[in-house]
Amino acid sequence: MERRLMLMQPILVFRMVPGLALVLLVGALGACGGQTQPVEVVRYATVVVTATPGVPVDTPTPVVIEKIVEVERVVEKVVEVVKEVEVPVEVIKEVVVVREVTPTVPTPVPSTPTPIPAAPTPQPTQSASQAAAVEPQEVPLRIVAINDFHGHIATTSSAFGGVGRVDYLAANIAAARAEYENSVFVSAGDLIGGSPLVSALFHDEPTIEAMNLMGLDINGVGNHEFDDGLEELARMQEGGVHPIDGNLDGDPFDGADFEFLAANVIADETGDTVFPPYTVREYHGVSVAFIGMTLEGTANIVAHTSVEGLTFLDEAETVNALVPELRDAGIEAVVVLLHQGGFSDGDQDDCGSGLEGAVAEVTTQLDDAVDLVIAGHTNDEFVCEIEGKWVTMADNAGRLFTVIDVTLDRVTRDLTVQDIRNLPNTQEGVTPVKELTALIEKYEALSEVRANAVIGATTSDILRQQNDAGESALGDVLADAHLEATRDAGAVVAFMNRGGMRNDMLFASSGPERDGEVTYAEAFSVHPFGNSMVTMTLTGQQIHALLEQQFRDGEVTTRGYCKSQGVSATHGTERNPSGPGWIYPA
Repeated sequence: MERRLMLMQPILVFRMVPGLALVLLVGALGACGGQTQPVEVVRYATVVVTATPGVPVDTPTPVVIEKIVEVERVVEKVVEVVKEVEVPVEVIKEVVVVREVTPTVPTPVPSTPTPIPAAPTPQPTQSASQAAAVEPQEVPLRIVAINDFHGHIATTSSAFGGVGRVDYLAANIAAARAEYENSVFVSAGDLIGGSPLVSALFHDEPTIEAMNLMGLDINGVGNHEFDDGLEELARMQEGGVHPIDGNLDGDPFDGADFEFLAANVIADETGDTVFPPYTVREYHGVSVAFIGMTLEGTANIVAHTSVEGLTFLDEAETVNALVPELRDAGIEAVVVLLHQGGFSDGDQDDCGSGLEGAVAEVTTQLDDAVDLVIAGHTNDEFVCEIEGKWVTMADNAGRLFTVIDVTLDRVTRDLTVQDIRNLPNTQEGVTPVKELTALIEKYEALSEVRANAVIGATTSDILRQQNDAGESALGDVLADAHLEATRDAGAVVAFMNRGGMRNDMLFASSGPERDGEVTYAEAFSVHPFGNSMVTMTLTGQQIHALLEQQFRDGEVTTRGYCKSQGVSATHGTERNPSGPGWIYPA
């Protein structure tokens, strides 16, 4: 089907390209008067504008463009005509004009076709008299992010000048969001799990309730969300009574008001993701997709019983497979909440000499449609750019939070990062949010009898700081404790991995107890997981292989094993180039 537009002279040629659309309203060029007649404009998918050779374009042209959708009728417009020349326009779709823009200076028409994307949401038609009130082409958006919060609702730290506690975090994030009309608050996983007693005693319900009060919008699940299994994680999202302990605080638990995302976690029984793979938020007609996922290796670091029946897919392959689906929906702005880690030797707001680790490797494999990666897992802090994609991480435990300022283009619908900062959750000069303070006080009061019970003593600080062999004083103490607890089961040695230690054991008092006394809450903060201790029979070669796994390319990894009494080992200084193992000093 074809319609013909009556134009004053052949200044513009309309050529149809599937997928997008543009509507032009051409005004009079000459000084002489012309006649006015209604013309049906539109019914097509995309118009690409090109200049007719030899015809100058030297007059500002009112342009009705940018946001269009399919409709069931033809939109009528009036074109002022000086000289009638027929220009064929192929009809493909009907569209409705969203707004009018009158250029203040002549706009050259490109000599090569330039597609102009259509917006995904219908808007009412505006008249030319409303053109002055048109919104700008770019939409500012502020993304506020945390990672690896681990239930630290009441933890204060001397790091970064004095930080911590969720009531201060709520105030600082609210202040950051208030500066922008459009904002979103997201988490890159491990929001719960490995938590201090004040949250863990109540199965991390206090943390979910705190994030509801703070207005968290999205959480891409991490490995620790699976610590207690999928059924318990589903309860965190949907709410309900704990199957064993009931409502420990006496109040019903309604679950999270925010969305859990898990693009790469598949339930084997159904073949579906256990939570939605992504969510889409729209800001003034521009859609942004947030994809959430955990590391592919989650099954290797979580108790087998907690992830039985689940498959964790490759992170980059999962994202890249979603890109065509998002683009088919007209989405060009893509943010990935990726609970996968790495390390940088830089400061909190830069990348130092570069980013190393799995998150860097994954980022290089991501489709160019991805604009931003908000990472977690390794509790580092950095702001890095890798092959045009920005990657951020903000420490852990709510000590830092990331503020990412971006702009969204109404025409291309792309996201462009303008500024990224990792800001401290400062307490000095900040008024905490009283609702969050009340929540902390409620759960501290409910847990104080158990929390403040004195269960041991220490004469000095016992720290997690590693030596060259990957051991620490605290790790060796815990390995000794495990050995003592399993002697009756036949154990003769014990090993403790570094990742299971979440805090140092300090001599100084942290509460009403005296210096040197160790409370249940302090011990729980050191070793908060409810894992089972297992005894097994191993050969000497198997134990040697276990210890070798600590090292990679001559570096001590984060999986350093600490040893109990009854076992000793010497580590080498460099890899043996002629075979497996290390070269040991003479």
